[in-house]
Amino acid sequence: MAIFLTADSKVIVQGMTGSEGTKHTTRMLASGTNIVGGVNPRKAGTTVGFPADDGTVEVPVFGSVAEAIEKTGADVSVVFVPPAHTKGAVVEAVDAGIPLVVIITEGVPVKDTAEFFAYAQEKGVRLIGPNCPGLISPGKSNVGIIPADITGPGRVGLVSKSGTLTYQMMYELRDFGFSSAVGIGGDPIIGTTHIDALAAFEADPETDVIVMIGEIGGDAEERAAAFIKEHVTKPVVGYVAGFTAPEGKTMGHAGAIVSGSSGTAQAKKEALEAAGVKVGKTPSETAELARALLS
Repeated sequence: MAIFLTADSKVIVQGMTGSEGTKHTTRMLASGTNIVGGVNPRKAGTTVGFPADDGTVEVPVFGSVAEAIEKTGADVSVVFVPPAHTKGAVVEAVDAGIPLVVIITEGVPVKDTAEFFAYAQEKGVRLIGPNCPGLISPGKSNVGIIPADITGPGRVGLVSKSGTLTYQMMYELRDFGFSSAVGIGGDPIIGTTHIDALAAFEADPETDVIVMIGEIGGDAEERAAAFIKEHVTKPVVGYVAGFTAPEGKTMGHAGAIVSGSSGTAQAKKEALEAAGVKVGKTPSETAELARALLS
């Protein structure tokens, strides 16, 4: 069992023939992801060779997402498209009816994200990202840029705003392994929230402990705390990045800005602890809290 992504997921790559798309398609294939095609209207009808254990695997390139779905039965698209063209790529995928679109691109205009997110919701399509590392169900499938060799399958579920902290937590708990790890991204508007992932992990019989990583800015973590209090029965441990961030300064992610007492790491920590979540002051302390529950 895994959330959003399973061993049966059939993945297409929008932007597969670009430099980032090619590099990460090679990595995804090497980690066992079932990549069934790429999309590039200018290169439709060709194939791209990627290294494989037994030589080369040829991946077909289609002219549109709709054609790729028709020919392959794809049910996941991962988007490696420059920011100016991301909205068009996502709208195309949503129009084609693919159930899950993972948007890796950083720097997508917030206005564009607001428009394609509203459109995806209207059409019942799940988005993950933008500005995210993607998601991995170790040993089953890996969509995005998460290194696949950090950890193996296990019973920890991870949802994180930060790509780097996703990797660190996977490494720190590598001896326990993960059911799924989802990097939701740190932009002000994202397609899948902490709450969406928490609900999915709560319903997943193979997830025993949930690790949630947030950061300063906005109120997503406070809303997640309220959801945990009402709806999550599994143990949750948390970390909030940005305890030392100066007030009023944007830090790293576009959504990470503190205004007054709202959105501070301390306020988020207190909200989570009031909901019964153990919160570490550092990522390593958070991993130790999870380790204690798992042991």
